[in-house]
Amino acid sequence: MPAPLDQSPFLQAARGGHPSRTPVWFMRQAGRSLPEYLEVRKGVGMLESCMTPELTVEITLQPVRRYGVDAAIFFSDIVLPLKAVGVDLDIKPGVGPVVAHPVRTLADVAAIPDLTPDHVPFVTESVRTLVAELGSTPLIGFAGAPFTVASYLVEGGPSKDHALTKAMMFGAPEVWDALMRKIAGIAAAFLEVQVGAGAAAVQLFDSWAGALTPRDYATSVMPYSASVLSRVGALDVPRIHFGVGTANLLSLMGEAGADVVGVDWRTPLDRAVPLVGDRGVQGNLDPTLVFAPTEVMTARAAEILEAGRAARGHIFNLGHGVIPSTDPDQLARLTEFVQSYPVG
Repeated sequence: MPAPLDQSPFLQAARGGHPSRTPVWFMRQAGRSLPEYLEVRKGVGMLESCMTPELTVEITLQPVRRYGVDAAIFFSDIVLPLKAVGVDLDIKPGVGPVVAHPVRTLADVAAIPDLTPDHVPFVTESVRTLVAELGSTPLIGFAGAPFTVASYLVEGGPSKDHALTKAMMFGAPEVWDALMRKIAGIAAAFLEVQVGAGAAAVQLFDSWAGALTPRDYATSVMPYSASVLSRVGALDVPRIHFGVGTANLLSLMGEAGADVVGVDWRTPLDRAVPLVGDRGVQGNLDPTLVFAPTEVMTARAAEILEAGRAARGHIFNLGHGVIPSTDPDQLARLTEFVQSYPVG
């Protein structure tokens, strides 16, 4: 008989416990580094893949089968909820999400519908199927955080400086507030659908939060992320909050309502642990270290595992997503190393 879900090392660590071994999973583990992923995605667009339950289930399961990681991450994209409610956007290969009509006014915000379960029946179907398939392996629900999603909507696509986004945040606060409230509601509803269908934890992913000062994050962004995490917290599942380049924001990201704060590779984990307070940490091996000799990679992983002992629960992960050219066999070696590393 498989072990009960609540005995999984991932959920134990996410809830602040110390399981018999350090759990490990990888951001973007379900993706372009796997040949089986490339095979099933042939000729199929990213958003179409996310909206086709058979493909979503298969892609989500692939890294669990290959690596035996301690959690599956729901295969999705941060702009999928926007697409589902009718925003005219697409993910262009080599570019990223592109929005046909960027948001500029209160009327633009008002034109975006709120998300309901009826918008995403394919998500409910996919999650229910996955939970049945995964058994004692937890499924992590996924959503983009309000600031990052807002940036795509305002800029019309990826941006290096987020100039238009910040111009709205500083110069049109009433539009900014309306937009962030709208996105926060959509993100929370999207996560509620996943948890309602059986996801055992969630991750709120803020790709661009590192572009902000602590003051601007605290006043113009954190309240909206907090509202998402608060709504999901009512469902009694662990909440992971991750951002890129957020060394100066780690304490605030925890205070926003996270149970676990994800740490990117730029911040040594031993420095991050005191910053996040009485919370777990996730991370944070540099994703490029999987290209190093195995003994170099595992030596650095061991340093992170040792630093994680001081945290209120540690989930091993990379400090960002798996790089597409990563050798899957090297990730398998890393998984085995982490899972066999002594915790006592």
